[in-house]
Amino acid sequence: MALPFTIDQFLFVFEQYNLSVFPMQIIILLLAIASVFLVFKQVKNNNKIITGILAFFWLWIGIAYHLIFFTSINKASYLFGALFIIQGILFLFVGFKDKLSFKFRKDAYGITGSIFVLYAIIIYPILNYVFGHWWPSNPTFGLPCPTTIFTFGLLLWTNKKVPKYILIIPLIWALIGMSAAINLGVWEDLGLIFAGILGVILLWVRDRKK
Repeated sequence: MALPFTIDQFLFVFEQYNLSVFPMQIIILLLAIASVFLVFKQVKNNNKIITGILAFFWLWIGIAYHLIFFTSINKASYLFGALFIIQGILFLFVGFKDKLSFKFRKDAYGITGSIFVLYAIIIYPILNYVFGHWWPSNPTFGLPCPTTIFTFGLLLWTNKKVPKYILIIPLIWALIGMSAAINLGVWEDLGLIFAGILGVILLWVRDRKK
């Protein structure tokens, strides 16, 4: 399917976003690291804090990236922005209701989650440069694809059943993001489709066992 924009336009949106919101990327990355720390260091209300951080990420992307920047080259981003905002609200809801509980376990789910988290925070930015996507024209953490991978990683670190409705929008975005990898040569986004499909399957299998 042909995209309504070129690779140069796509990367220019990243450049506009990165230069406009800097140093927000650093703050978002620190929040991600804090959420990882809270998984391993159990403190009061850590589940609500982690879920709140995820909610902030999705709301931020929906508003600050999709609605403000990406709509300049793709009107479908109004829909994408709405979906990300809805996902952020869903995370606020499940956080308020204490429906997510985070605790790392040394099993296939926890290890896979670790791979996704490390990919989103460390490997993804390295691949940016390997594939020639240099600052500021690169997808930084806090943008849709690496953040979605990170989200699946954290969800695999949960230790009780995950409400399946919070997986729908991340999976949809994982499928949409495949177009960036294939049509635009953003090959680091191949990890997104892998994280989306495998993450949903693993969570479904794990929770059926529970």
